[in-house]
Amino acid sequence: MSTSARSIVIVGAGQAGVQAASALRAEGYGGAIHLLGDEPGLPYQRPPLSKSYLSGNLAVEELHLETAAWFDEQRVERWGDTHVEAIERRLKRVKLSSGKTLDYDHLILATGARNRPLTALSEPVHGVISLRAVADAAALASKLRASRRVVVIGAGFLGLEVASIAIAQGCDVHVVESADRLMRRAISVEMSEASLRHHRAAGVAFSLNAGVDGFCTEDGGVRAVKLADGSRIEADLVLVAIGVVPNSELGLACGLDIYNGVIVDEQLRTTDHSISAIGDCAAFPYAFDGGDQLRLESVQNAVDQACYVARRIAGAADASPYDQVPVFWSDQGGMRLQMAGVARRLDASVLRGDPASGAFSVFRYRYDRLTAVESFNRPADHMAARRLLQRRISPSRAQAADLTFDLKSLLAAAVTA
Repeated sequence: MSTSARSIVIVGAGQAGVQAASALRAEGYGGAIHLLGDEPGLPYQRPPLSKSYLSGNLAVEELHLETAAWFDEQRVERWGDTHVEAIERRLKRVKLSSGKTLDYDHLILATGARNRPLTALSEPVHGVISLRAVADAAALASKLRASRRVVVIGAGFLGLEVASIAIAQGCDVHVVESADRLMRRAISVEMSEASLRHHRAAGVAFSLNAGVDGFCTEDGGVRAVKLADGSRIEADLVLVAIGVVPNSELGLACGLDIYNGVIVDEQLRTTDHSISAIGDCAAFPYAFDGGDQLRLESVQNAVDQACYVARRIAGAADASPYDQVPVFWSDQGGMRLQMAGVARRLDASVLRGDPASGAFSVFRYRYDRLTAVESFNRPADHMAARRLLQRRISPSRAQAADLTFDLKSLLAAAVTA
């Protein structure tokens, strides 16, 4: 194990930051670990905020990534409600807004992302909210119980998850999306169409290709959403869910390369090799697409990158590039959407199963190479796809379309070859 790192500072106490601390100890690192987070309390998971926690099926204590006792036992010094003001690279220390400084031998940026602001919302309006922190989710859950007409601005994963919960609780729900289809940035046309049918069947209304021009208010509270075409949608509660932007300001201010996140190399190192970046804030070379830079918002990506960096810092002999297949999931009112890999917009689609059946997959191809698989209530396809993509095995398009063809046979053949 390397002994060069005697003190590690991790900026960001989300999934990536906590996993990095845990993995460092698992790899045998014995030096000091400082975990800095800007929220008070124990670090917690964010994905359940728009799923099981919002629906009331998960207690707040169950969100915690680790217990207070765990941090003590693992000798991870947790700094909650702490804001990092600057990274002083020459001195290898971080400066806190309190005036204190922390020296580091290695710095890990796990600063995550923040909600993208809505241009039409120039000042706060009561009843127009966003969802990022646990306090937001608690407030949203309370407001949903007291609301009848809910408008969700943004048809991405988070917006559609909240729409599903709101409709299940008896609200009238209308989703407004600026693009021409649902989850356009993340999934295929075929999966978007299936998702739209699913949500409409549940009672959710949609306005696609629709811009938001502003809000109608009364006594300081929202009463309607004004669309760019002049129409209005009545609302007691509005959720703004139009994506996120990476928290890369600290890296930019100290001279690191920034482009849609903190740019890192194939070993997740920034231009300063004493600083790594992981998780939602990191733009890394995607090993499955010729090394093009990619930034992902994914629990799997945060966990795997944290473990990779921990192994490298602890002195693992294997210096191979970071190379993990990205996976994503979303639960939307009885629809389990799972994705493996990352496709480009023009990648071809091959259907496996009938979308009308409520269980099918879309295999995405660039020429004859499998790039991603999206599964709608077909978990077996998802599990096989993860292994196929990791091994860089591409079933033919005919094999992918044939429900009788066993995808796992390709994996077995590769093992025996």
